[in-house]
Amino acid sequence: MEWRLQYRDTECTISQETCSRRPHGVCHQKRYTVFVQTFIETAEKFFMVGHMVNYYVFTDRVKDIPNISLAEGRQLVILEVPSYKRWQEVSMRRMEMIRDYSQQRFINEVDYLVCVDVDMKFSDEVGVEILSDVFGTLHPGFYGAAREDFTYERRKASTAFIPSDEGDFYYAGGYFGGKVEKVYKLTNFCHNEMMTDQANNIEAIWHDESYLNKYFLYHKPTKILSPEYLWDNDFGVPEFLTRRRFVAVPKDHNAIRNRRSLYSYPKARPTFHS
Repeated sequence: MEWRLQYRDTECTISQETCSRRPHGVCHQKRYTVFVQTFIETAEKFFMVGHMVNYYVFTDRVKDIPNISLAEGRQLVILEVPSYKRWQEVSMRRMEMIRDYSQQRFINEVDYLVCVDVDMKFSDEVGVEILSDVFGTLHPGFYGAAREDFTYERRKASTAFIPSDEGDFYYAGGYFGGKVEKVYKLTNFCHNEMMTDQANNIEAIWHDESYLNKYFLYHKPTKILSPEYLWDNDFGVPEFLTRRRFVAVPKDHNAIRNRRSLYSYPKARPTFHS
């Protein structure tokens, strides 16, 4: 298997006709609506500029979404979803939401899905170079880390289990995508595996991210995005990282949802290699 690691600017071979419609799938809930304006405004400046884009926003607080001016050919679509008490449940259920809407709506409206978290902002150009049949993004907290440091699910009882001698990379749950039919297969797998675990009173260590890593272990992404496409400035700026295209917005996680930081793990921060 050959991987394509997207790092610096590269030429994209996908035709504009094929890429004429691309949605930006965003999952957020409750107080995370405060990030929508910054997210969309920076996306309008840097994300797929010159192309048609649908921003699909999943939320349980529709009235909190602000009115935002968009360029011609781009639209904001608000999708109301159920509210859940636990952030873990929200995180896991988004696979189900993306799966269901992929089958019921997205397949008829767009060619590609780019599924990301909303508590982020674009700070440099992100274009068609990221698109592929199915792509994943390296988790910035584990770039350059050894396999034994990856926080895969290690309990054999879980369907997300990955043996200690397997695994190529650790992928971030907050940035993946591809052709709608491929994203459907990915999210359908993750949701079904979660439901199997739930029936056995098991919750994977990092929830939807654990199942995403299990999927990519045995269904290799056709393109892998480097940390320049997903970064947290709390990590500093290592020498190798010449561009930071999509970065976490500074926030008080306890005030927002009383949950762990997207990039905080029970492991020592890995050393970055220049």
